[in-house]
Amino acid sequence: MTPKARRLVVTKDGSPTFYNERYGEHYHGTAGAAKESMVKFAEPCLKGLLDRDEIAILDICFGLGYNTAAAIDLIRLRNPACKITIIGLENDEQVLEELQDIEPGFENYAIIKEAAIAKRYDRHGISIELLMGDARETIKTIEREFDAVFLQPFSPKSCPELWTREFFLDIKRLMKPGAIMATFSCATEVRQNMRECGFIVKNGVIFGRKAPSTLAVMP
Repeated sequence: MTPKARRLVVTKDGSPTFYNERYGEHYHGTAGAAKESMVKFAEPCLKGLLDRDEIAILDICFGLGYNTAAAIDLIRLRNPACKITIIGLENDEQVLEELQDIEPGFENYAIIKEAAIAKRYDRHGISIELLMGDARETIKTIEREFDAVFLQPFSPKSCPELWTREFFLDIKRLMKPGAIMATFSCATEVRQNMRECGFIVKNGVIFGRKAPSTLAVMP
């Protein structure tokens, strides 16, 4: 393995995250990494879907897999028989190796660890596939639609290419009517780009900072 480009940080809810030296940012908010994934991503995107027989999720910038883990925990708690299909986009092989050494406290995190190694998981009604490479390219290869989208790149300042109108249009192509895309950023330009793509933009929860997260709803 190449030298680690990340520094382990324990957040306020006791769950770990990493600080990425290249981007100069944490993978999750330090107020609570695991809780952030649940309250900013899983709960707002899935709250109206939990009685369904199947839920499909697109997890962009899979990273440590916390958003996927939170979603699986939430769905399994409320509807154990629901079939869960998740496609994750990730360009960093090393972070998938390094997550093997952490324990964030999700009930189903062992599934994330297995998927990170094999790039897929398909058992017990849960299907995960990881597409490796530049998300702007891998997203174009996907042909199915999703009930929810988790968008967690690094910030618009550090990773502007994943906050553009062009990328949002590629995401929109894969969303079912009424599907929700959740992200932590509420930057003016980000929200304007979403609106110009036809999304209905709403405030998400406030957690760990004064500003809200963002929910972009597919009409």
